[in-house]
Amino acid sequence: MIVLGIESTAHTLGIGIVKDGKVIANEKSMLFEYGIHPRKTADHHADQFNIVLNTALKKAGLEIEDIDIVSFSQGPGIGPCLRIASIAARTFNIEYEKPVVGVNHCVAHIEISKYFTRFEDPLVLYVSGGNTQVIIKEKNRYHILGETLDVGIGNMLDTFARSAGLKNARDVEEKAKNGNKYISLPYSVKGMDASFSGILTYSEKLIGKEKIEDICFSLQETAYASLCEITERALALTGKNEITICGGVAQNKRLQEMLSQIAEDWNCRFGVAPNEYNADNGGMIAYLGYLVAKRKIKKHFLTREKIVPRPKYRTEEFII
Repeated sequence: MIVLGIESTAHTLGIGIVKDGKVIANEKSMLFEYGIHPRKTADHHADQFNIVLNTALKKAGLEIEDIDIVSFSQGPGIGPCLRIASIAARTFNIEYEKPVVGVNHCVAHIEISKYFTRFEDPLVLYVSGGNTQVIIKEKNRYHILGETLDVGIGNMLDTFARSAGLKNARDVEEKAKNGNKYISLPYSVKGMDASFSGILTYSEKLIGKEKIEDICFSLQETAYASLCEITERALALTGKNEITICGGVAQNKRLQEMLSQIAEDWNCRFGVAPNEYNADNGGMIAYLGYLVAKRKIKKHFLTREKIVPRPKYRTEEFII
């Protein structure tokens, strides 16, 4: 079985190909210019689509006719960006009569992480630009134990970066490596949920008053400590023996280090997928489409009129 996956929820257009459960191509093009302009980003995805598609097919040694199923990121995400993947999927359905599977972007992050870590039933910390969730699987759905009450951790870091004259969260991580003074910042955990708007506002007010390296260091340490607190609380409540982290912010080495320490303290296994697959990518969309087809979940095979975006597609709505 060969599945082509299309990712376009935000700044990345990704096209991946999975053959018999193995990722054989994972190509992408990203537009990120100090934030995301929805219409401009969607135009980028449309302009780059054929280039990325042909590159993926060439790498896999395939033609479009060889594809058995097309899987696309139906949501959650930014409406104009999501439409590019849905239009492409509908075109494959019309022109080539390919079956189409609509998948949940968040669940795709989780499943590709399980693929690389070989974990069976992990506690998941999903951290990205728009999403921050602590998740477990119950029967055929993922269940959110806790999440952000306001802004996603990635968006918070990106917003601070722009206020400080940096590009994005990766620059914050680099600056933090040279910080040597911890500044007390607002810390907000409410049961199993966290909040990041307060720490963002306070940190922005420190710009120009403290060294940027020290602010970045303190911001990371405080925000990630709140994520670790809710993750450790979930670990105590659920008794899981595996922990994984996924999503764009999962690439942060300091957050990985903190979670790894928690896993060691609780005698759990900790694992994380390669950075290429924590960033948004088409390979994870193709892989989740493959799982849907393998498990014969008919609900996700869409008729032509239902090949549309779902910008507010919740993690727990997706059956897998």
